[in-house]
Amino acid sequence: MSVRDDVIAQGMNSDATYVGRMSRDLSDSRAAEHGATIMFCMAPYLSLFVHESYRKLKIIDPALPSLLSSDAESIVARSRHSLKLFEDNRRGIDGQLAYFREEISTAHSEKFLNNTWLKAARFLETDLGLYSYDGRIISTTHAATFHLGVEPDVLLEEGSGPKLQAIYEEYGRYFRTLGARTDSGAKTFASYLDPILFGQRPNDVRAAKYYRRVFNGKGTPDINRLLTVFRGLMNFVDSVASLSPDASRVEYTVFKIRFLTVYQVLCSLNMIHDERPGELTAKSMTLIEKITDTSAARLITDPASKPFRNTLMHYDLDSRVDMARVDVTKPLFGLVPIYFPSHSFESFTDIVDVCIEETASVMEEWAAP
Repeated sequence: MSVRDDVIAQGMNSDATYVGRMSRDLSDSRAAEHGATIMFCMAPYLSLFVHESYRKLKIIDPALPSLLSSDAESIVARSRHSLKLFEDNRRGIDGQLAYFREEISTAHSEKFLNNTWLKAARFLETDLGLYSYDGRIISTTHAATFHLGVEPDVLLEEGSGPKLQAIYEEYGRYFRTLGARTDSGAKTFASYLDPILFGQRPNDVRAAKYYRRVFNGKGTPDINRLLTVFRGLMNFVDSVASLSPDASRVEYTVFKIRFLTVYQVLCSLNMIHDERPGELTAKSMTLIEKITDTSAARLITDPASKPFRNTLMHYDLDSRVDMARVDVTKPLFGLVPIYFPSHSFESFTDIVDVCIEETASVMEEWAAP
């Protein structure tokens, strides 16, 4: 195989085997009862792996028999695109805000509000669940709907559970065709989850009130909805996905999840800062700049690094890269010094770690009412 083929094959195999091990560890975990919360958080990454690898397989073999149902393919595509956040070319900022307001929030409020027969007690009803780990929000019921890729009204229908389970069983069969196994391999973060650190149940709140208290305040609930998604993503990759007994060991798929998340959040924050300054408070502008104007954040989002992001996202190498410098035996195929010449793999991963920690921390500061 060519170097490009080796990179694609190794990336696909690494992600598939990681998913197999994570599934095994989650089933065996002391925190297995919180498995649904973890799957809400992992959904866009699993869909990314499926979507991009399936595209590559169909290019390699156009006659490849269908490995996914049409329903699964469409769900995978929507879920995978959710990871782009404001960089989703189909929706952009306006489209994402409208989708949350008109589809996700509306579906949840229609499902969970105005159901109590006693009208005087309806103020007690809630339509937003907050999932936390170690005291930090890692997902919400709205964010989970966004990332699962199932249309909100369909997801909230009676009997939708078995349908969603069937889709994820398809995911499992697909990953097994790529080499996923559950009987061997190193432990993943799921082995180190502490059940005590999960909220005992979702902290249920009234969405309309909650979104007017956090981030940019009462004037921009639409923006605050998406910022809450960013918050959950950053907390998940900072405090959960990185759990390991050996902080010095950096695994390809873990790095990929963490890098793509901080990259997309940083780019999306830059977009809203530049395109919606009139809607942001002075505090919000200051805190966005505190996140995005660090040397680490600027390095990660430098336009020259976009091909590096694209390789992690799409598996393939950029056509302009010097193939003689690519080495599949090295971490991240030796791409770090190509795109970040002043850094080794080790120094660059340290920078990404610091950027993730700082971004998550400032997002928490910003979210405080």
